[in-house]
Amino acid sequence: GEYFLDRYGSKAAERTPPVRRMLDLGIPVGAGTDATRVASYNPWLSLYWLVAGKTVGGTALFSEANCLSREEALILYTQGSSWFSGESGKKGAMVIGQLADVTALTEDYMSVAEEKIKGIESVLTIVGGKIVYAVQEFQKLDPAPLPVLPDWSPIKVYGGYGAPLDIRKAARAGVPMPQHQHKAECHHHGCYHAAHQLLAGIEGARNRYAEFWGLGCDCFAF
Repeated sequence: GEYFLDRYGSKAAERTPPVRRMLDLGIPVGAGTDATRVASYNPWLSLYWLVAGKTVGGTALFSEANCLSREEALILYTQGSSWFSGESGKKGAMVIGQLADVTALTEDYMSVAEEKIKGIESVLTIVGGKIVYAVQEFQKLDPAPLPVLPDWSPIKVYGGYGAPLDIRKAARAGVPMPQHQHKAECHHHGCYHAAHQLLAGIEGARNRYAEFWGLGCDCFAF
């Protein structure tokens, strides 16, 4: 976003990535989320970016010529991504014979004010024909939440999606180091996923973790 502009300039930002040009050349394009250490899983932020060409904070990155229509952006998220997963014709469109994955939204994506796209949420989500999430008027249809796996995961003590981790609270919850057995230890800063290890040297560990930046570490995706 703004950091990219500061570092590389507006000309580079206008063509990073050149989505419109890629589509014009017939290159398959799928939309999604990535780099989720620093970005969001929220698809509406990405759809807003594709349509408005702006950061979450409202800074313009793309010229109007590189922005997509709402329908084009949605197609990249659905049919475009199904092509990359080898599932074209199986999912990505609301037609007979394809997977019944649908959602009811808080706003009409096709007509809501552009700035409101990034605030859209689901009130009812159906995957494979089964309800997996429901709120508001559909609340009574909401299934029981799935257990957190693995059970040592600090997400058990997070305050919700996007909430910062309270390290002391996580440590008191007993996130056990012996159960933290993934083999993708970062060669730069080691594995600081266990909350009580962070707590042992809370400031030093936090600073050391925050300082590392570059190509990424082995552990963040696991």
